[in-house]
Amino acid sequence: MPWALERAGLAVLRRLDPETAHGLAMKALRLGLAPAPGPLNSDRLRTRLAGLDLPNPVGLAAGFDKNAIALGPLAQAGFGFIEAGAATPRPQPGNPRPRLFRLTRERAVINRFGFNNDGMEAIATRLAVRPAGAVIGLNLGANKDSADRAGDFARVLAHCGAHLDFATVNVSSPNTERLRDLQGKAALGALLRDVIDTRDGLARRVPVFLKIAPDLGDAELADIAAVARDVGIDALIATNTTLSREGLRSRHRAEAGGLSGAPLFERSTRVLARLHQLTGGGIPLIGVGGIGSAQDAYAKIRAGASAVQLYTALVYGGLGLVSEIARGLDGLLQRDGFANVAEACGTSRKDWL
Repeated sequence: MPWALERAGLAVLRRLDPETAHGLAMKALRLGLAPAPGPLNSDRLRTRLAGLDLPNPVGLAAGFDKNAIALGPLAQAGFGFIEAGAATPRPQPGNPRPRLFRLTRERAVINRFGFNNDGMEAIATRLAVRPAGAVIGLNLGANKDSADRAGDFARVLAHCGAHLDFATVNVSSPNTERLRDLQGKAALGALLRDVIDTRDGLARRVPVFLKIAPDLGDAELADIAAVARDVGIDALIATNTTLSREGLRSRHRAEAGGLSGAPLFERSTRVLARLHQLTGGGIPLIGVGGIGSAQDAYAKIRAGASAVQLYTALVYGGLGLVSEIARGLDGLLQRDGFANVAEACGTSRKDWL
């Protein structure tokens, strides 16, 4: 679809209820009505992340394609990698609607979806026919009413792992009650060891990532870094959505749920830089939160990220933003004399500490 048509479509979608608009956007994707330039790549952009070869470091964050229904079109939209999900063992409807709110003035979103998804069996069936050549991962979640939430993550990996390039443990969503309690050192260590043991039993090794919240204190971040090192986590994703409402003026600011988008940028980037310091750069980091431009992506990389992910900015800028960010990032690396993303990683970390 030409870029002008995409912009017109976005203007129409923004007049609709946000969740309805997203559903229509997914249908348009499946019909091929979206930009499809293919993943942009260059010598500067090609990235090695936890054993994965990415054409570029600009990924799609979990939550956009929860049920893995549009992986083919998304693989052609310019992303270097795609994360579907979150998937839980059993299907679940999530929280009551409305549960998604645009904060247009702040270029932000509040959601309280609550891991609504079709369940691991349906999602695995779709992953089994995933597009060839694309780097596809899955965000692992837990059912709200599970008697063993910690075990749910391993169950989803065991069922879907054969079709994945990476898997992300998501204990940082604020929309499932007490889920974030699993970020504590002892609980997190036990959960991750179970997931790693399951991964090691797969026919093919799948890198395991851990996604963390932006609302953690320094001691909690230090514990997470220590656990990640101890159990052999392949990468950390910083960060999920925030419960903070600092500085917001939108009429939706009091809605319950996780805040994403531009207001999250500084908070999530500070967490990213601190994790880079705590790990000594020894664990790859993926920067998420508030990225809406090539400059934002570049700032995440220089703060310590080996790759980045987008979601909320696509609500306002459309899928055309993906190639725009990748091209702009390539230019910024060239301008500053970096041969690749790895050379730039962490070079401005101290500015965020």
